[in-house]
Formats: sequence, C-alpha cells, structure tokens
Amino acid sequence: MSFKQWGIGFLCGSTLLLTACRVVDLDENGQPIIPADPNAKASFANQTPAQIAQQTWNTKVLTPAQSHALDSSTLKTRAGSAKNESVFVKVQGNIDRVSLDNERERTVTINVNGQPLQVQVGPMIRGNAIRDATGYKFEDFTNQVQFAQLSKAYNREAAKHLPKVDDSWQQQPVTVLMAVTMRNGALSDAAAISLEREQP
Repeated sequence: MSFKQWGIGFLCGSTLLLTACRVVDLDENGQPIIPADPNAKASFANQTPAQIAQQTWNTKVLTPAQSHALDSSTLKTRAGSAKNESVFVKVQGNIDRVSLDNERERTVTINVNGQPLQVQVGPMIRGNAIRDATGYKFEDFTNQVQFAQLSKAYNREAAKHLPKVDDSWQQQPVTVLMAVTMRNGALSDAAAISLEREQP
C-alpha cells in the first residue's frame, strides 16, 4: 500500500543528503496540503465586504473603540487641530432629541462639548466614520471595490448591535460609543457602535 492511499505524504528537504522530512496530509488529488504561514499578512482578496466586517468587528472595531475611545475633552482638543480624521469617541449625557422622522435613519441628538451632535443609530447608517476609525487604508486592499463597500458593511454590522430607539429614550441618560469624522474642527457622520441607557 502506498502512502498516497493512506492520505499522507512526506515533504523532504535535501541538498546532496536528506536533511529533513515531515508528514503532511494530502488533498483529494494526492497533493500535499501546506499549512498556512502564521506570519503571512491577512488577505481579503476572496472575501466579501460583509464577511470582512463580520470577521473583524471585534478586533478592529469594538475592542479598539472600548479601549481607546476619546472622551469629550480629548475630542475637543483633537478637533481643534488641522488634521481631518475619524476616531472612536465615548460620551455620557442625556439624549436631547430623538428623531424618528425617517424610520430607516433614526438619530439621537446628544450634547458634546456644548454642541448638539446627531448620532446615527440605525437601522441605516451612512458615512465612512466606522471604517476610517479602524485605521484601514485604501492600499490595504488589493480589491479596491471592497474598501469602498466596507463602510456600508461596517455600518450594517453596527446596526445589528444597537437597540431600537423610540420616543421613550427622550431626555434619558445614555452612554454612547461611536465613530465620528472630524473635518476642519467640525464633527460629522457620527455613527453609534453601542448605545446603553443608564439609570437616571
């Protein structure tokens, strides 16, 4: 009986003499299955934006947001700089207004550094704030369509984790973890990642 019939094979390295051998599994065609290099850079080439968003939600969005979100005072300092960027922010305060005019695009307005900020709470969220706050760059993706569509995928993923907001949230104390884009000192495209109602 051959080793191929057993579904195993030998990979051997040699110069003039045999120096090393190790047993590897064979695929259905009898070819050796080479384990993936653990140090290789992650590739998104064959993944849909939805798959990327689902698989990286905790590692690229939720955990960094929980660990490194700016508070309102740090946000004020950063927003005063000339740099345009998207960041994670954590804010506590009362909801001044709940907007339910558009059933698909609900928002809550919360005071941030003395200014009202509309925060998108789904089910539809627009903008690139979440994707850009992760630190992903255009060049990280060989398929550039993925990068363009990843914003929508992350926005949809965020909406899955948010509570349904209604009029009962009006004037209620909340903690909101969000991504927000800063342009020339102004805040825009704020998108909630988590929204929790606190005890009054």
